[in-house]
Formats: sequence, structure tokens, C-alpha cells
Amino acid sequence: MATAEEVMWAGRFITAKKRGRWEYVSRARNIRAAVILAIDEDIDGRHVVLVDQFRMPLGRRCIELPAGLVGDESADEDAADAAARELEEETGYRAGRMEPLGEFYSSPGMVSESFTLFRAHDLHKTGDGGGVDGEDIHVHRVPLAGLAAQVDAWRAEGYAMDVKLLLLLGAGMVA
Repeated sequence: MATAEEVMWAGRFITAKKRGRWEYVSRARNIRAAVILAIDEDIDGRHVVLVDQFRMPLGRRCIELPAGLVGDESADEDAADAAARELEEETGYRAGRMEPLGEFYSSPGMVSESFTLFRAHDLHKTGDGGGVDGEDIHVHRVPLAGLAAQVDAWRAEGYAMDVKLLLLLGAGMVA
């Protein structure tokens, strides 16, 4: 038998909820997220495009796949359109095609938010990226072959690592 959902607190972007004894957070206004796996290929090999930005809940910068909100500005925004927009805003890369890879939940015991993962194809550099409205996003183009070593270096420098990086590191982490 399902327990009724109770809103404990609602802000502009998130809502704290309770169901029985379980407390969790959701995005306000049914906003979803889009996450982009952007792998650039050229004569030097395959590179993944990553970003870092300061994340207030962590109190430090975090290495992440590019991502953004779907429906934040328009309730009927298409997830693929939002992913393409966010990729270009954050990284300065435009995708020729966005391939949806499915819906995922990053922390289902605490957050009800899901994200749609997209694979960006046919990348073209259009600008520097960096985000909008003072987001202070730094763009990194990392050779896939050296990604594990780069992640280790970033960790040593004090960066946080987004769990979605396991998409790229997972197989190499199991000996």
C-alpha cells in the first residue's frame, strides 16, 4: 500500500518531500535533466569532453559530463534540444546529432530526479563554452586512453568526481 506524499518544503528549484518515514528531494515543476556523453574523434584519437564547475553542496569544483535542465525555461522543451543547447553553452561544441541512450537515476535513495543520457555525435567546435550567467564552467578535452590517469590527477588536486564518470571508467576499475 502506497503512502501519501507530503511536501515538507518547496523552493524555486527543489522540493523536500516525505512518504511515511522516507525523506527525499525532487526537482520543482517536474523539471528533468539531460546529460551528454560527447566523444570527439580526430587524427589524435578519441577524446571525451568534460566540464568542471563549483558545486555549492560539495564546497568544491566537480568534474562532470556536460549536463543541464530540460524544461527550466519552457515546459514543453524537448530533451534532445535541451541537451544540444546545454552542450554548446557549456563546452562550445555543437553536435550534428544527439542519440538518446535512456533514462537513468543517479541517487534513487535520496533524489527522485532522473536524467536522459545522450551521446553527442559529429562534434564541431563553435566557441569557448563556459556556460551562461556566471556559471564559470571550465572545459576539458581528455584523451580516452588517459582518462583514468587524469581522474587520479584531478582527485589529487581536490576535485570532486561525478558518479556519471563511471560510464567511462567502470570497466577499467574492475581488476
